Amino acid sequence: MATMFLLAAIFIFTFHSASSSNTSYQTYIVHVDLPPTEEDGFSGQSNLETWYHSFLPPSSEAATSDSDNHYTPSSRIVHMYRNVITGFAAKLSPEEVKEMEKKPGFMHARPHKKYQLHTTHSPNFLGLHQGVGAWPASNYGKGVIIGVIDTGITPGHPSFNDQGMPPPPPKWKGKCELSGTLSCNNKLIGARNFASYFPGPPIDNFGHGTHTASTAAGNFVSGANVFGQANGTASGIAPLAHLAIYKVGSHENGTDVLFDSDLLAGMDAAIEDGVDVLSLSLAGDSVSHTSPFHEDVVAIGAFSAVKRGIFVTCSAGNDGPSHSSLYNTAPWILTVGASTTDRKIKATALLGNGEAYEGESFYQPEEGGSSSEELLPLVYGALCGSELLGEIGVKGKVVLCEIGTFNNGQDVKDAGGAAMIGINDETDDYYTEPIPHVLPATLINYEAALKIRAYIEDANSSTPTSAILFGGTVIGDKTAPMVTPFSSRGPNLVSPGIIKPDIIGPGANILAAWPVSIDNNIKEKTATYNMVSGTSMSCPHLSGVAALVKSAHPDWSPAMVKSAIMTSSTQTNLGDIPILDQRHQPADVFAVGAGHVNPPAALNPGLVYDISARDYISYLCFLYTERQVAAIVNRKIDCSSKSEYSGVPEAQLNYPSFSVVLGRDISYAYSRTVTNFGEAESTYYAKIECFPGVSIFVEPTVLSFTEVKQQLTYEVYFSRTEFTTNGSYVQGSISWVSTKHVVRIPVSVKLVL
Repeated sequence: MATMFLLAAIFIFTFHSASSSNTSYQTYIVHVDLPPTEEDGFSGQSNLETWYHSFLPPSSEAATSDSDNHYTPSSRIVHMYRNVITGFAAKLSPEEVKEMEKKPGFMHARPHKKYQLHTTHSPNFLGLHQGVGAWPASNYGKGVIIGVIDTGITPGHPSFNDQGMPPPPPKWKGKCELSGTLSCNNKLIGARNFASYFPGPPIDNFGHGTHTASTAAGNFVSGANVFGQANGTASGIAPLAHLAIYKVGSHENGTDVLFDSDLLAGMDAAIEDGVDVLSLSLAGDSVSHTSPFHEDVVAIGAFSAVKRGIFVTCSAGNDGPSHSSLYNTAPWILTVGASTTDRKIKATALLGNGEAYEGESFYQPEEGGSSSEELLPLVYGALCGSELLGEIGVKGKVVLCEIGTFNNGQDVKDAGGAAMIGINDETDDYYTEPIPHVLPATLINYEAALKIRAYIEDANSSTPTSAILFGGTVIGDKTAPMVTPFSSRGPNLVSPGIIKPDIIGPGANILAAWPVSIDNNIKEKTATYNMVSGTSMSCPHLSGVAALVKSAHPDWSPAMVKSAIMTSSTQTNLGDIPILDQRHQPADVFAVGAGHVNPPAALNPGLVYDISARDYISYLCFLYTERQVAAIVNRKIDCSSKSEYSGVPEAQLNYPSFSVVLGRDISYAYSRTVTNFGEAESTYYAKIECFPGVSIFVEPTVLSFTEVKQQLTYEVYFSRTEFTTNGSYVQGSISWVSTKHVVRIPVSVKLVL
């Protein structure tokens, strides 16, 4: 039995909600028309930003946020929305809103009081707000059952209360193996234990399953907080979806104890019980990077689920940033990588030379105040082991440590140190995570660390000094979403003709339910929420999004739901530049897949790419023997050329992406079929992103629909125009653009000689 691993790195998180010191201002959600010059229905982020800023009061252009109780335009804007919801969130007074109503293009504004901050923040970051937009349009996932295959559940947690929940749908056939005061309800409609090494009720003794379940579909919890911070309303992505829990393992003595036999049993039960979505934040060992699908129980179980109409979401793995480090790459699975959100827990290292380097820390003084700004001597402590700290003498000093862990901070404190500056790993580059330290501390990025080292070692400088300044929780990081360094990357070794991951979603510093109270030795107050990072966290985000799409479109196949999620994704960050990786370099298709999930747009994608079970089997017949195919599809298959399942090349599968290998004198033509779920009478125009060294054209270049559910097919022709490159990849995209939709699929071409 192959041992499985939970795809998460765990961190404790402190968060407090930021509020304006000026009570005359509120945050409003403002809905506006598209910019009048954008007749084709889509626009660049820079044009939208200019358009949104034009609605702000003229007085704000020269105002400052503190001196005269006004805000600058940049601080006025809280969020900018794209695609389905055209509008923005801004800090305004009621009088300013009345003036805004007079401007051409204004639609309406609603006060922020109806949209409390979620503790995970990720729903807000994804454009999900109570009472407006995608959530009410999808009924908050109502009626959809999400099956979570994980380490169990904490049934008494308030995130799993059933207030406002309807009874389970009549099709539900699941069981509840809880009893007494710990029982199921209309939110938690099923809980079963298949973990053979952990008999008893499916209670989560680790926390992973509780966290992922609440991320996907936790109910609204008012007054949720962590360490007295972040008071607000917590919820999952699909807050009114039902949850069915299947415990298949746990964590013991620092090791994941989870076997594929238990996993397959859990998936089998979930299919029988009648779930609509399966969420699996786990994978096999490192060998499974290259394991064929007929040896992969997740791929096998997922195929059985998909052919019964169940959507399957899996984590991509935490082995990034190495290439070809993916798990769960079958095309019938939505494979999810991890990204950051725009929230930082700010702690700045101020140097005696005036330079300041922003980092993060869970150690935040009471009431969001800052630490003393007194500059203290700064010394380099290398790995900051207790022996070395004693030798160099750190009492009353700020210590720069190569590894900024909780234990390092404890050692510095025990040695009499006043504060610590931790350095993240070189492979993490600009990615940082807050840590619950026991003394003033910050974790800075690797580039900043090099500059601080140089400052300490500068023989011409006076005694180096530093201080730690705390900024609390800050929303609006323009580099978000950024691909996390741990998120596994392609290319896909198991099926190179399919681009993986499919999508990225929030997976860094995600706050969600936890089975026990957390105490970081800083504050006495404890809470049952925790901060966790990993593709384990991005996976349930997408499971929740799938539930929203299925609730809005209950007759869609899993492939249609996947297509809607992928083709509506975004490729730019909040700074309106291409999504970056942890190096602050443009992230390639093997890091982001189709892009970053955009739930509001996924509800109305315009066109979808559908794939049937027969299509998948034909694809498998191209890759494997009949015996191997039978192991995946659970029945005998005739793959001969005369059968209905004669092999179909990977690139011919009706997948919402292309992955092609081009040699010197070889050209290819592949087709795709799209189904119209937008306006009945609509016209889409082909738009091809540049491919260096590759000629690509589409025929026809215009798709004209006359009715909903109409299908049209197009051909894509690939040929080579450059003949010296060998072994490298080029990438781009093919989009179908109408007045209301942009339906985009990524393309990867490998050039060989």
